[in-house]
Amino acid sequence: MNFFEHQDRARQNTKVLLGLFIVAVVGMVITIYIAALFAFGVAFQGNMPFLWYLDIFVLVAVPTIAVIGCGSFYKLVSLRQGGKVIAQDLGGRLVVPGTVDPAEQQLLNVVEEMAIAAGISVPAVYVLDHEAGINAFAAGFTANDAVIGVTRGTLDLLNRDELQGVIGHEFSHVLNGDMRLNLHLVGLLHGILMIYVIGRILFRSSRSSRSKEKGNPLLAFGCALIVIGGIGLVCGRLIKSAVSRQREFLADASAVQFTRNPAGIAGALLKISNHAGGALIHSPYAEANSHLFFGSAIKFNFLGEFFATHPPLSQRIRKLQSLEGRYAASAPTVSSLLNEAGASAVMGLATGSPTVRSAQSSVSSKQPRSNLIQVTPEQMLARVGTVTPEQFAQTQVWLNQLPDQIRTGLHNQYQATAIVYALLMNLEDSEIQEKQKNWLLQFESAQMVEDVLKFSQIIRSLDTRMRLPLLDLTVPALRQSSVADGQKLFKCMNALAKAAGRWSLNDFVVYLVLFHRLKPCHSKATHSMQHTKLESIWTDCLLLLSALAQVGQTGQDAITYAFRSGLYRLPGAGKLELPDAPPACNFSTLNQSLQRLSTASPKLKQAIVDACAHTVLLDQKVTVQEADLLRAIVITLDCPIPPFLRV
Repeated sequence: MNFFEHQDRARQNTKVLLGLFIVAVVGMVITIYIAALFAFGVAFQGNMPFLWYLDIFVLVAVPTIAVIGCGSFYKLVSLRQGGKVIAQDLGGRLVVPGTVDPAEQQLLNVVEEMAIAAGISVPAVYVLDHEAGINAFAAGFTANDAVIGVTRGTLDLLNRDELQGVIGHEFSHVLNGDMRLNLHLVGLLHGILMIYVIGRILFRSSRSSRSKEKGNPLLAFGCALIVIGGIGLVCGRLIKSAVSRQREFLADASAVQFTRNPAGIAGALLKISNHAGGALIHSPYAEANSHLFFGSAIKFNFLGEFFATHPPLSQRIRKLQSLEGRYAASAPTVSSLLNEAGASAVMGLATGSPTVRSAQSSVSSKQPRSNLIQVTPEQMLARVGTVTPEQFAQTQVWLNQLPDQIRTGLHNQYQATAIVYALLMNLEDSEIQEKQKNWLLQFESAQMVEDVLKFSQIIRSLDTRMRLPLLDLTVPALRQSSVADGQKLFKCMNALAKAAGRWSLNDFVVYLVLFHRLKPCHSKATHSMQHTKLESIWTDCLLLLSALAQVGQTGQDAITYAFRSGLYRLPGAGKLELPDAPPACNFSTLNQSLQRLSTASPKLKQAIVDACAHTVLLDQKVTVQEADLLRAIVITLDCPIPPFLRV
């Protein structure tokens, strides 16, 4: 099952979850109606069966549905801020880059390595300082608003290999769409909890001094709501158990696939089984979020395995130990790769100038032949949403080779901003660079400009294929900026790009990728209706493939051939109106098309990415600029694509 199939399965599971929720609500409405009839003595009046009291049924059903619906809606709206809401509810503390705690810094390093290797935004990291158990979780609606949380016990008791296995497990949930499903589950079950809460309120109020008369109907009705709400919570636990268990086995297997080290995650599970605190979470929010965790966060004294959100530890360990023989040949290590010059290639993405064609011509002549990347469309498509041991090891190599000044600069918002500006500085043309400095001085201090020039010289010495991974490393620090700072950042980026008179490919790709990574932080997320038919986004597909063909080919015949090669990969394209030539486009229209294409269904996105790959990789060779454009497009479509590909 590839990335797109996982995403589609997760969306189908969400529909199943919604169906189960509706069934549960209907059952609770009927049960509360019957309880109301008996509590208020209506069931024994007259000769008609009590189910015929439709007026009473309406009086019960409407408030019940309203309470459950409002409770679920409120929770889902609060969760739209991303995984940080869950982390904060559980008592998590944000770990900032540059922390002086060695264990926390090691955690940040592992998360960075995994994120860069997977091609996703580096998640925010939280530590649950008051939890001694060994546990972790991933939460968020998308990779852009995801957080990774670990307990203090995890930091204190696990070694690096074990921690790496646990983080790999959580990244599987990020990549496979499990997080969105899990947060929907949290929101929907919160509505059911409200029935139990209202029952408690009625029960307590009915025991007041003015309500002690014998046969008080509110007391009986409150007790009934407590019981019904409790049954609803039990049903919620069963739903969580059904949704979560199989996903945990898949996440364990994915962690092994990422690291090629079954002993790492198996060792973490063994330590949980031998640890006095196990994986238990003592926060009052542990129950509602129990299905998010790496291990069983709560303990059931009755029918524990029946209600458990996770498979038994012994089963998970046994399955992992059975994989050790298969991965006996260890993955490439950091030391074995340090001497491999050019062992990895970075898939980057680009866009940006008055027309795609003119921007492409300005860089193609400077592209050295040795930088050509050889990869097939099928290989690229298979890499979406995956992490291989080779990619993971290559990421570790690159991070270890980062200059100290860059590494230190990534630790705070100010210098991370300077690094972003440095990625946009033109070092080939002194006249353009002078214009950029003057533009920047209108928005930033002289010290900032000095830092930008310093970082730009360092970045110039790096492999050009490392630019986008470096950009991703600035995201954790930039997320801490205010909305005003974020707006100023993009305003300055726009000014730097326009200093040359037009956008370059490099300028646009940096802007496009960073805007996508930070969008949940600096703008309201818009949820458009999902496109499931090619016809509704046909014009956008034409513009997208035209842009890719113009960047990757020279000569009108070659451009048209590449354009049509990609176009016919789209399902049903032959039934739609085909243009005689690739339509003209600029980066403004391309950006608008990408925003609409990002709302396509997973299956349709798979076809779009496949068409893009066949357009760019027609000759199985791609320049860094072409690769940058391709990867930026895939990222904007919310598809994680690893930056490192074997040549």
